[in-house]
Amino acid sequence: MTNLRISRRAPLCAALSIVATAALASGPFAAAAAAAASDPAPARVYDPWLWQATIGQRPAGPASVVFYTSNARYFESTGVVVGRDGAYRLIPLQVGEDHGLLSPDGRHYVRPHRGVLVDLTTGAEDRTHRPGVRALAWSPDGRTLLGTRDNDDAVITYGPDNQQLNDPAKPDDLVVVDPYDGSERVLAAGTFASHVTGAWSPDGNLIVVAGPTDPAVERQRLTVTDAARGGVRWQRDLDDRHVLAGRGAWSPDGARIALLAFDGCAGPACGIEEVAARSWRLEFLDAATGQPLGASVPVGGWATELVGWRNGEAVLNRLSRETAFQERHASLVAVAAGGREQVLVTAPPGVSGIDMPADLLADAVFADAGPRPSPWAAPLWLYPVVALPALLLAALFAHLLRRRRKRRASPG
Repeated sequence: MTNLRISRRAPLCAALSIVATAALASGPFAAAAAAAASDPAPARVYDPWLWQATIGQRPAGPASVVFYTSNARYFESTGVVVGRDGAYRLIPLQVGEDHGLLSPDGRHYVRPHRGVLVDLTTGAEDRTHRPGVRALAWSPDGRTLLGTRDNDDAVITYGPDNQQLNDPAKPDDLVVVDPYDGSERVLAAGTFASHVTGAWSPDGNLIVVAGPTDPAVERQRLTVTDAARGGVRWQRDLDDRHVLAGRGAWSPDGARIALLAFDGCAGPACGIEEVAARSWRLEFLDAATGQPLGASVPVGGWATELVGWRNGEAVLNRLSRETAFQERHASLVAVAAGGREQVLVTAPPGVSGIDMPADLLADAVFADAGPRPSPWAAPLWLYPVVALPALLLAALFAHLLRRRRKRRASPG
């Protein structure tokens, strides 16, 4: 009788053991084991599994890396968070949603335009500030955001004689927003048709912002303003081959502001092949006067943004030169004076951008190969769905086994 009970329970226990083992493999026990070792940054990131859980379904804690890929189950640009313990989680993006901004400590992620702050440690998404602000850069202390608000009218209105009654294109507002309590203030920095890029000084007292002054012209104007009171410290008009380097454009010593410059085709008429063929370099302006400062630094590949600094070296997001998006991949590269480069993080084809929290970027040890996404890190509801067929099969097997033993035991 005892052997019969064991044989009935064995298939069920085996199925439950599989589910339990899978849950533990990507749960708190695995996270604790990984955290107990070292806390390096991954030198390589990978495509997530199609069934990878989202941040809201299974939070993974503060991020070590965030990247964006179309190789997810949504088949369009999707944010992927790699936690400090190596866990992969998805940040689904709405159609047309821009890439968000990761806070300097890696604990929060801002969804642009939506006024939503994502807590990566809990998975909670809360509308903490007014929608309509596109975040440009976090302040160095992680307490406020520099952003831009679009003031253009949604439609053009016409009078009875078909004359246009309004000008839908209006200057944008440069705003400083507290993403935690929702307060915001408009910062006077001169008139811009739109703000493309902005960066904070290391002490958080000054802001540099760039954008066109005329919606019909792509050339940018660069302005340095006081972060508390506003007002123009100095400004400089750039030609069509220079742009502010990115949210990390201000050097850590506060003395320089970086520009990205290129040689090659310029203007909206350039095709993708001509854009990919541009040769890039970093140039610098004196942060106090706006005058050119020092020698330029050549940058290999297709430079897109300066995201931060590491040991005095600029760290850039760089794309490979393939013209097909599916073949192009991104990497984080530290560039030193003279053009010497160190690749920090590499990504597979289809990745369009990589971000890291500033505190980790500055002094992390990059492992030779980062952890791969766990196939067991699925939404919790998926476990019973996957286990159900095994449980049903185990129950059917036990039922057939019981009937067989009954037939053997019957007198007939």
